[in-house]
Amino acid sequence: MINILDISQLQNQENEKDFYVNNLREHILQNKSKITKPHKHNSYLCILFTKGIGTHEIDFNTYEVKPGNIFVISPGKTHHWELSDDVDGFIFTHTKDFYDLHYSHNSISNFPFFQSVQNSPLIELEENPVTEIVALFESMLSEYQNKNILKHQVLVSYSDIIYAKLSRIYLNDETEQIVNHSLYAQKFNELENLIEEHFSVEKSPSKYASMMNITPKHLNRITQSVIGKTTSEVILDRIILEAKRIMLHTGKSFSEIAIGLGYEDYAYFSRLFKQKTGLTPSQFLKSYQ
Repeated sequence: MINILDISQLQNQENEKDFYVNNLREHILQNKSKITKPHKHNSYLCILFTKGIGTHEIDFNTYEVKPGNIFVISPGKTHHWELSDDVDGFIFTHTKDFYDLHYSHNSISNFPFFQSVQNSPLIELEENPVTEIVALFESMLSEYQNKNILKHQVLVSYSDIIYAKLSRIYLNDETEQIVNHSLYAQKFNELENLIEEHFSVEKSPSKYASMMNITPKHLNRITQSVIGKTTSEVILDRIILEAKRIMLHTGKSFSEIAIGLGYEDYAYFSRLFKQKTGLTPSQFLKSYQ
């Protein structure tokens, strides 16, 4: 199965159990054996590239790596990268409690890039924001490495400022877009949590609508508004993602995978998979070998 990294497994922790920050080059050198293969984190991840090029694959979507690109990754997402030898930048990761226990008025999931697993993890910075964000990362790393009092509070504050600055860029500083996004974001997040819990046994949009005490039509309106997809598409996306993960990282047969995801009829599952990905399960597996 895919390796799940905990913060405690990362070198150079400075005795912080729920937070870690490092220079990207140092992070790669110190943790090379743990991060060269596709893996997950059980914490939130923020990576800023300041030098080098490459590709970064996150849950089977491939993104360009170049200076000024930031990746904000929710817990549970599978990722790996192919990077040039001169790559550099910064990385920090933290638990949900690290942020949420500090702010009674806010939650890490309220930031737009973390509100939905469907939201893009890529933020492309222009020249001036890069300078500003780099300075914040440098200050965060310096604080992490010292022994000053109230160190934890300062680290949380830096993460909050960075996320707030990135949210402005992510939403293009359009107040109307921020307001409209927040109206349905909470309900969509509730839907995703329910799908995460039940997707292997429950595929019906109406059942999820019932769990949320709203009509299927209204739920569809929410999903269309937030990510431009129907409720059925959101459910199927999660199922197909899980199928891909199992195909690549276990020795299970395609039939076993289909049954495990709630499809007794493998032929039907295979048609769904090809309809969604453009490939049969065997073609998808071969593309990664």
